[in-house]
Amino acid sequence: LIARIARQAPGVRLFFMQKPDKDSKPLRDGVVDLETGVIDLASAPELRGQALFRDHYIGVVRARHPLSRGTITPEKYAAGMHISVSREGLEKGPLDDALLQLGLQRKIATIVGGFSTALGLARGSDLIASVPERHTASLREGMYSFALPLRTTEFTVSLLWHPRFSADPAHRWLRDLILQVCRRNE
Repeated sequence: LIARIARQAPGVRLFFMQKPDKDSKPLRDGVVDLETGVIDLASAPELRGQALFRDHYIGVVRARHPLSRGTITPEKYAAGMHISVSREGLEKGPLDDALLQLGLQRKIATIVGGFSTALGLARGSDLIASVPERHTASLREGMYSFALPLRTTEFTVSLLWHPRFSADPAHRWLRDLILQVCRRNE
């Protein structure tokens, strides 16, 4: 996205902000122009949204980690030490629910607020990170990625904006560019 903007509109600079929670108040208040993430579009009927891509969770460990050899069973996966990713600091999530259905439980070593932090920790330790495959593709280079040995559901990453920007040509250009970049990487 940044490379495309540099070519098409060299004077435009993007500012990315961390979102501490699921609330879209900064978008409603005009503090931010766009929001991306796993967003329930039905829960924000006053806002506009566009699905960007579908994703799913995979497991990631450092190169030469014990899980990088042999078959990864639900038992082997659960037995390792895990990094939980939660902006809200929650220890349990959908992966834990799926493991519980198999009578298993993960051992959480640490909880972090983002996927890049989880991957950084996993890269230099024996910890296991479970992250979205598409969203983290470039961050996982040099690491061992594997399909999770349990059933998880796919999710949609969407783009959200306030309707006051719907007809704005510059805003529409940026939304279209984001959609093009996301669709190109499918």
